[in-house]
Amino acid sequence: MKIIVLGAGQVGSSVAEVLAKEANDITMVDLDGNKLQELQDRLDIRTVVGQAAHPEVLGRAGAEDADMVIAVTDRDETNMVACQVAYTLFHTPTKIARVRSVEYLSHPQLFTQEALPIDVLISPEQLVTDYVQRLIEYPGALQVLDFADGKVQLVAVRAYYGGPLVGHELKTLREHMPGIDTRVAAIFRRGNPIIPEGNTIIEADDEVFFIAAKRHIRVVMKELRRLDRPVKRVMLAGGGNIGTRLARALEQNYQVKIIDHNALRSKDISEQLEKTIVLYGDAADEELLLDENIEHTDVFVAVTNDDEANILSAMLAKRLGARKVMALINRTSYVDLVQSGIIDIAISPQQATIGSLLAHVRRGDVTAVHSLRRGAAEAIEAVAHGDATSSKVVGRAIEDIKLPPGTTIGAIVRDKEVVIAHHDTVIETDDHVILFVVDKKCISEVERLFQVGITFI
Repeated sequence: MKIIVLGAGQVGSSVAEVLAKEANDITMVDLDGNKLQELQDRLDIRTVVGQAAHPEVLGRAGAEDADMVIAVTDRDETNMVACQVAYTLFHTPTKIARVRSVEYLSHPQLFTQEALPIDVLISPEQLVTDYVQRLIEYPGALQVLDFADGKVQLVAVRAYYGGPLVGHELKTLREHMPGIDTRVAAIFRRGNPIIPEGNTIIEADDEVFFIAAKRHIRVVMKELRRLDRPVKRVMLAGGGNIGTRLARALEQNYQVKIIDHNALRSKDISEQLEKTIVLYGDAADEELLLDENIEHTDVFVAVTNDDEANILSAMLAKRLGARKVMALINRTSYVDLVQSGIIDIAISPQQATIGSLLAHVRRGDVTAVHSLRRGAAEAIEAVAHGDATSSKVVGRAIEDIKLPPGTTIGAIVRDKEVVIAHHDTVIETDDHVILFVVDKKCISEVERLFQVGITFI
């Protein structure tokens, strides 16, 4: 696929890196020639220096025969105009734009083919807000991902020593939970994937990914780990776009405090929010945290635009007694460094954003993609089409489908009903099939499975 990425910032660079590795033809556009040269030295991509929304620059980037434009510069207006130019002058089929401002997003009628012809809107801030909100709703989860409009969830938890299922075979899971169907999609032990079988024994500290209907998630979590007590008190460091959105999303159900180091910004967000307590100060100030009872805080989330500040304030909060701490980290190299230490969860905006983009790059009818384990694995929701003669999956039991190594089918959503996948489950046309792929090298094989043969009319 020929893709033009506009903006060589953190999101644009991460997107280009992932897409280039998947044998797409990538051209990157940015005003900063040094940044582009650095990317070109590292990745197999073309680069064009220039203003992303200018017709001449898009022409040089190859917009005339591009399949997709992904506009992720740091300016909403540039992204929107670039999509308009790509549509009007070059008839680019798919146009994706990052739009952060709530002022624009609150008027969906702006984003139509007759107005601003943007096919897909992405807002990393909103994606991160939703991600953190789900983690707060499910204390003890490392990741919570939605499929099929929230009917099915994939949850990652760390099994603990003495847990009900630790030391037992997976097939005993049903005995512990009669009437509740679930499937363990993958297990990571000391960083290495294990494909779960009925006789697989779960060990303490295993990272277990399981899939179930949303209504059953808490019961299954209880089997794998001690359920953390519900969250009541949340403290946020950083009153930017993400911090403010999070506070607004949480303040009706939790006691929320937000700390920001900018006096004008603190005053502004205190007027925007209803119940949140807004504090002006430094989130890494030990005295301030102690004054605000950090030792009684259930979740501390650092979401400033400074990775180092987020890491340090989260580590300090943990040392002072916060039960769980999360830090927003943009630099991918930092994520692995901190997550295995004092910080419970490292949040990567790039991984959240890339998942939403990949759903539009995948071949076949793919409706959702979630990037997992820092991009090493993926969970995919694909729609089965065709019939037994034109499809490699329709009309076949799961045990008869030639899945790539390390790939498991976890669940199927059929006519709004959630069906947990077993070896004899037969896939029907229009089923939404949720797959877990532990090795991204197998993605193209999974895509081919769900592509309909030419005999299908």
